[in-house]
Amino acid sequence: MKKALLVIDYTYDFVAEDGALTCGQPGIDLEMYIVDLTKKFLDKGDLVIMPVDLHEENDPYHPESKMFPPHNIKGTPGRNLYGALHDVFEENKNQIIWMDKTRFSAFTGTELELQLRARGITELHLVGVCTDICILHTSVDAYNRGFDIVIHERGVASFDAAGHEWALRHFEKTLGATVIR
Repeated sequence: MKKALLVIDYTYDFVAEDGALTCGQPGIDLEMYIVDLTKKFLDKGDLVIMPVDLHEENDPYHPESKMFPPHNIKGTPGRNLYGALHDVFEENKNQIIWMDKTRFSAFTGTELELQLRARGITELHLVGVCTDICILHTSVDAYNRGFDIVIHERGVASFDAAGHEWALRHFEKTLGATVIR
């Protein structure tokens, strides 16, 4: 079975204490797990994709503009990968696919499925933030497209603790995902 790692939205705005829409400490605590897992996938020659939220400044038409403060704005440091993951990306740019996304799901409006199908990928490992938003929506779309889903509990976090717990149960009980605890 060919697999890929999706590192979703692990950016400064979503993780750093002073990020625009931060998970705070729960997101910060993921750093080394995500870094180590990314390195393991790269060392094995498995595909690593980094779908990263992208917004235009003062975009009144984007649905998130009504719900969340401005975040991950094009050209700002808030879109940079957080902490040591930034260095891993810089050192392995030729092996990692960076993918801008403008919706919760990494599949919506991107070439994610095309990239996965072209490589015969059938199993997706997901880490990043937010468990109950972008990880959840990407998982639902992966399920609907027939991919096997693996969620790394130590690799996901949210700014909503109740939503995080609900999503972990949903992955397992509704989507049939494997949740690595």
